[in-house]
Amino acid sequence: MADFVTLAKTGDIPDGQGRVFEANGRQIAVFHLKGEYYALDNICAHRGGPLGEGSLSATAVTCPWHGWTYDVTTGECTFNPNIRIQTFPVRVEGENLQVAL
Repeated sequence: MADFVTLAKTGDIPDGQGRVFEANGRQIAVFHLKGEYYALDNICAHRGGPLGEGSLSATAVTCPWHGWTYDVTTGECTFNPNIRIQTFPVRVEGENLQVAL
């Protein structure tokens, strides 16, 4: 069973944006969408771009390097469903954002 790790406070990520955090030697991108939080691997499947620095439109994050897009709720590449980024469960405990790794 995965352990939940505290990455940030809920106020650290403005609505409609993402941030990158390091936990257990991994870079995790966490996105805030209308009170919900989603976490996925920060590394784009195309060329390793930093997804947490990408722009968010609805539930799609666009990699800032080459424009590949992923649904932050599922990790699925929006133009090729066979490509998927690992996602992680997120929970809020008080003001703490926790991700299961």
